[in-house]
Amino acid sequence: MNLAALLAESPALFIGLAVLFGLMVGSFLNVVIYRLPLIMEREWRAQCCELLGQPVADKTPPLSLWGPRSQCPHCGHLITALENIPLFSYLRQRGRCAHCQGPISIQYPLVEAASGLLAGIVAWQFGFGWPAAAALLCTWILLAASIIDLHHQLLPDDLTLPLLWLGLLAALFGLFVPLPDAVIGAMAGYLSLWLVYQGFRLLTGKEGMGHGDFKLLAALGAWCGWQYLVTIVLLSSLVGAVLGLGLILFRGRDRQVPMPFGPFLAAAGWLVLLWGAPINRAWLAWLGL
Repeated sequence: MNLAALLAESPALFIGLAVLFGLMVGSFLNVVIYRLPLIMEREWRAQCCELLGQPVADKTPPLSLWGPRSQCPHCGHLITALENIPLFSYLRQRGRCAHCQGPISIQYPLVEAASGLLAGIVAWQFGFGWPAAAALLCTWILLAASIIDLHHQLLPDDLTLPLLWLGLLAALFGLFVPLPDAVIGAMAGYLSLWLVYQGFRLLTGKEGMGHGDFKLLAALGAWCGWQYLVTIVLLSSLVGAVLGLGLILFRGRDRQVPMPFGPFLAAAGWLVLLWGAPINRAWLAWLGL
C-alpha cells in the first residue's frame, strides 16, 4: 500500500501528520509575519529615494523570507536547529533565549500552535485529497495575513493576491465552487467593500478601511463563491463589533483608534470555507426563513 492510499484509509494518521506539518509551517509563518512588513518598508523607502533622486540611505544587510538565519533580537545569537523546533524549543527554553536569557515573544508558540491546530481541523473536515491541500494553503495564508494586520494594520498584496489566484485555480478544478461562482465572488467581494469605502469617505471625509480588505474579501469570494459573501461580511462584522465594544468597555480601548478588519474577515471566510452550508442554514433558521 502506498502512502497516499494509507493516508486516505487512515483519517487519524492524516490528521496527525497534518498537525505536525502545520507546526513546522507555523515556524515559517512566524518568519513571514516578522520579515514581510520589514521587507515592504525597505522597498517603499528605496522607491521614495528613487523618485526623489536621493541615494538609498538603508545600508542594512539584505533581508528575505529565506535568509539570513533567524537571530535573537536582544543579543543577535543565531538560532540553531535545536532551538527552532516548533513549541518544543519554546517550552524547553522556558520562553527565553538560550544564549542571553532574553524573553521570547509568546506570539511564536501561539502561531505555531494555531497553525497545527487549524491544519488538524482542515484535515479532519476534508480528509485526504486535493481539497484538504488547497484548504491548508488558504488557512496558512489567512493566519499570516491576520497577524500582520493586527500588528501593522496592513494586508500585504504578497499574501492577498496569491490567495485570490489560488482560489480561482481551485475553482478551475472544481474543488470548492464552480469557476463562474468564484469569478463572480471575487468581483463582487472587491466591489462591495470598495463601494462601502467610497460611501463612508463621501459621508465622513475619512477612510473607513484599507484597500487590503477589498482584496481579501475578493480572495474569499473566489474560494467560497458569491453566494457566501453576505454570510462572511455579516459574520465578520458581528464578531468585530462585539469584540470592539468589549475592548472599549472592559479594556478602555480608545474608540478613535481604528481596529483592523482583516482578521475578522479571515476568520469568517475560513469558517465558511469549512462549514458554509450549515452556517447559512443556521442564519436562515434564526431569521425564520
